[in-house]
Amino acid sequence: MTLRELTVDEFSSFVNASPLGTHYQTINYAWLMGEQGYDFDLIGFINEYGQIKAASLILLKKIKNGFKYGYAPKGFILDYFNQSLLKEFTETLIRYYKKKHVCFIKLNPEIAISEVDPKTGVKTYNWNYDIKELLEDAGYLKLKDNLYFESILPRFQAIVSLHNFNLNSLSKNARNKVHKAKQKGLHLEKAERSGIDILERFISKKRHTSDFYYKDYYNVFQRSDMIDLFLVSIDSHEFLLNARKVYEEEVERNNTYHTILEKDNGKKNINKKMDSDRKLVAYKHNVELATELNKRKDKVYIAGALVIKYKNRIQILISGYDTKYKNYDPNYFLHYAILDHYKNDYDYADLNGMTGDFSKDNPYYGLNEFKLSFKPKVYEYIGEYDLIIKPLKYKKLRSSGQLAKIFNKTDLKKTDEKK
Repeated sequence: MTLRELTVDEFSSFVNASPLGTHYQTINYAWLMGEQGYDFDLIGFINEYGQIKAASLILLKKIKNGFKYGYAPKGFILDYFNQSLLKEFTETLIRYYKKKHVCFIKLNPEIAISEVDPKTGVKTYNWNYDIKELLEDAGYLKLKDNLYFESILPRFQAIVSLHNFNLNSLSKNARNKVHKAKQKGLHLEKAERSGIDILERFISKKRHTSDFYYKDYYNVFQRSDMIDLFLVSIDSHEFLLNARKVYEEEVERNNTYHTILEKDNGKKNINKKMDSDRKLVAYKHNVELATELNKRKDKVYIAGALVIKYKNRIQILISGYDTKYKNYDPNYFLHYAILDHYKNDYDYADLNGMTGDFSKDNPYYGLNEFKLSFKPKVYEYIGEYDLIIKPLKYKKLRSSGQLAKIFNKTDLKKTDEKK
């Protein structure tokens, strides 16, 4: 078999037909990373009948002394269980990229090797686990498994089934938060390109990319209708009506408790009255805030997200919210509303990464609990590998610490998943 560069149509047709195809292995992602300073190849492995048996987008970037490294985002597109194909493809890749002065190629295949029970942390492994041995036998170097977000892309993913998705699909806590958010007049709207500037306000502190990265992301994927931008706003009139109703209902309850206390001032009744008093203060504050917003007639945006659409699933690429409105639970509402929006057109939603540590000591415990409230299945992926093209150069890069430095600084290393 021979290795050659594919046309965009050849590459796209092969990737789209493969169960391993993701938006990271598309011409759109290649264009995006081209804006970030990467060169790229669309390579294919062709048999004697002209059939493509393997393919990959390979991103290329220069490092010191004229060498480059390569990156196959989400791994090569091929049958990893076909040991002879994997071996021949790998050997051909090494010969091909040695001539191009590539030191190594990094890959992180989207291959789920286990389903994780988030309550116990117990992993149920599947037959894909055998691919680890096949890769190592073919010469790939397995990198250390990350528990948190040390690698380029998360190793643990939360996937929600959209079949029959509704509010009752959420945990009780999440349902309550979404219900309260609706009472406060929160609405989801699909925005145009100009809305990226609003989204940027919500994600600027957790983004380790160029100022134009997400604008480029939107522009590139919008060409193929593969991305949507959503913003959450407060409908001030609806908020005011709901706030007044809730306040008036609590006033009635408070008056009832007052009457009861005159007859029976037991501890239980006193606690009910005190709890109602606290609620009245909060509800009155909501009425005042809603009244002010309604007077100004301003549309207030408090959250947003970018969503990738590819084949039968969506991925919430990045999301954020205005922390001044944290009590409005905008993040819960945003995620619920997005899943509800797509439930009739797509099968699955990727919540984009979580950690493999389900203990309360986990520094990302809040992130995990948030995503688990949407009742996803949690999958562990196979992890990162390096295909070493030039062993001596690779060893020198690794021992000197330059390799770690490269991937601490590279644009590939994003924190989209740290929501």
